[in-house]
This record gives sequence, structure tokens and C-alpha cells, in this order.
Amino acid sequence: MTVDGRARGWLTEVHHLKLREAMLHTLLRYQLACPAYCLMPDHGHFLWIGYSTIQSHQLRASAFFRQEWNRLLDADGARLQKQAYDHVLTQEERNRDAFPEVTSYIFGNPVRAGFVESYEDWPFLGAMVPGYPRMEVRFEDYWERFWKAYYGLCDADESEGEDDKKEVPKDFSTGGSTIERRS
Repeated sequence: MTVDGRARGWLTEVHHLKLREAMLHTLLRYQLACPAYCLMPDHGHFLWIGYSTIQSHQLRASAFFRQEWNRLLDADGARLQKQAYDHVLTQEERNRDAFPEVTSYIFGNPVRAGFVESYEDWPFLGAMVPGYPRMEVRFEDYWERFWKAYYGLCDADESEGEDDKKEVPKDFSTGGSTIERRS
């Protein structure tokens, strides 16, 4: 996603943290994980993967995220370009073994631009997996951790409809102690 006119000056640590919050809401809302993202001074790259058995609605997620990111950019007098360049991964690129190559391209952006010697030194990149706040791309065993978390989310989604009744904490209850879940 590119900032309109390639505007700069918005990429700060605070903006990065606020953008991560907006992305977390997007990922939760649309049942996605982000194994890689990288913010550059005038654009950002985001790799998202769905973990739901229901279609993940990545186009809706992208529209929602763009809206939230534009809200953040407005404070700095910037906006995203109207037409994002979205690349849907080919079947070959969606292979689990191909993800490191795709993320290598994403993380290589600040190195190719000459901002840092190694991607590990760029402060505006990472990964986000809902429920796993310490998912860190700089760890040597990152991919092992990512796939374990990802498949855990997939398993949780598949088993979600198995119980038709779930306990409700008393402070959220409206009289009864269970609610009916409809699949």
C-alpha cells in the first residue's frame, strides 16, 4: 500500500504502534494472521493468510485496514493512494515452504533501499498473529513458531462450533449461565 504522492514524514515509532493496533483489529475481525509486514517511508507491504474455514474476506479486510490506516495518516496530512497494488499469491507462492522467500522479499525492502545493512535492524517490520503478542520475526525459530501458532488458530476455528453451549462469565450473563451457539 503506497502513500499518495509518496508522502513521507509519517513513519514514526508511535505511528508504527498505532498501525499495529489497527492491524490487530483487522486480523481479528477477518480471521487473518500476518506472517510478515514492512513499513517503508512512503509505503507498506503486508502478507496476510486466513485461518478460518470460512472464506477470510481478504478484500474486505484490506478495505477496512486501508480506512483505519488513512485515519492515522490524516493526522500527518497524508493518505493512501486510491488504488492499492494487491498481489494475490500464486498457488506456488502459497506453499508453506515458499513463505520464507516471499517474506524475504518483504523484509528486504529497507536493505535494498540502503536504510540498513540487515533487515533485523529495521524497526518498522514484524509479524502479527492474534493471541501471540511475542511473535518475533527476528527469532531463529520464527517459522516453526509461526506455523505452530497458525495451525493452532486453524484448529481452534474448526472446533469452535462443536459445543452448542458455552459458559458465560457471571458478570456478562443476562440471567442464565449458558447461551445457545448457532452454527
